[in-house]
Amino acid sequence: MHDRADWYSGEMLGLPVPAHAAALRDGGVGWLTDAFRAAGALGYDNRVAAITRFEERLGGGTGRKLLLSVDYERPDPALPADLFVKFSRDYDDDFRDSLKSQMAPEVQLALLSRAPDFPATVARCMYADLHAPSGTGVLITERIGFGEGGIEPAYEKCRDHELPEPLAHYRALLTAVARLAGGHKAGRMPAIARYFPFAPERIAFMAPIPYSAEQLQRRVERYAAFAARHPQLLPEHIRTSDFLAGLSAAIPRVLAHEAAIKAFLHGDPRLIALCHWNANVDNGWFWRDADGELACGLLDWGGVGQMSVALALYGALSGAEPELWDAHLDELLATFAAEYRRSGGPEVTAGELKLHLQLMTAIMGLAWLLDAPAVIQKEIPDLGTAESRFDPRFRSNETARMRLHMITMFLHQWAKQDLGAVLERFLRDQRLAAPVAAS
Repeated sequence: MHDRADWYSGEMLGLPVPAHAAALRDGGVGWLTDAFRAAGALGYDNRVAAITRFEERLGGGTGRKLLLSVDYERPDPALPADLFVKFSRDYDDDFRDSLKSQMAPEVQLALLSRAPDFPATVARCMYADLHAPSGTGVLITERIGFGEGGIEPAYEKCRDHELPEPLAHYRALLTAVARLAGGHKAGRMPAIARYFPFAPERIAFMAPIPYSAEQLQRRVERYAAFAARHPQLLPEHIRTSDFLAGLSAAIPRVLAHEAAIKAFLHGDPRLIALCHWNANVDNGWFWRDADGELACGLLDWGGVGQMSVALALYGALSGAEPELWDAHLDELLATFAAEYRRSGGPEVTAGELKLHLQLMTAIMGLAWLLDAPAVIQKEIPDLGTAESRFDPRFRSNETARMRLHMITMFLHQWAKQDLGAVLERFLRDQRLAAPVAAS
């Protein structure tokens, strides 16, 4: 049975927190004024005078959203009037409501971002607070005007074949991720250790791979059958029997040394930093700076925390087209390394980052992506009539499009970067056990 009150006690700023849009509307301009003042976003010589737009939206993976516009008693160009409200709760959807605790780090990051020297560009925080026992939180930020005032239109996840200048956009994304990570390592955010302690056992994506070697090998067999039925959806080189046999044979090796691989990924303090873990193009906004270069702000901070920078790199690059990895991966890793150092982080090489990213890609792909065929088939039952991965049904179905892209990206990297050989070199260099027979 859900605890479904309208208001909860805020733990950060001391005000009651509305659990849903109707409660916020009841609080009205009085609550908004108090909230913005408590967060330091509004002076005591000003107040919210009117609500001029109140439009509830359903989107994203968790909680309800609200497009909110206000007038201030004393208009000020520095005060955003168009706002975005994100609630952790969704009382109409049990599954979405079950993910309510994911907002806690996002609220904490938003409050930290109020510091004038915060190293990343984020949507301005007007108010953020939560009631941890119930998982109830709310975040109010400026609303980014996509397609207006020099800001580029919003881009959708895993539709990078439509993205203009992909390399420039990923340079901007990785620069933004590196700037935050480097700022953290430089000691510019002393509260990070308190609110975002490094605890790899609490990072959901770093949980042990939940399948045996036999279960994963059966998933490879199911993928092979899917690829045989729908060859038009997948590149030929990730459909061949030799490639799939090699992948299946490597699975016991990965599982046997999973703990050692993760210990390596988490064992170098230089490569542990505060990161946005999912900086795909749909979680950023882009504009041209004074020099005409693309710049990027980051949105949707769910899952933010201290982590291996390889996880952040994987999260940012996983939505990119395989061709971008093939042609520009070394360049992009060098961009990250340079900005990380420039922002106060330690010196690391692109080669070090590449090895960490390769191992992270292998772990993430085996843990999370091999179930994609069943999900895709469920989302698009008449899949046989799709001409290619660019079929309009994939364009309009984010779940199917994302799952197809992600498994393609993973298997492409396994093939093109020969991740099986990377794994063997890593194990040899670490002086780990001799190869074991595939089961």
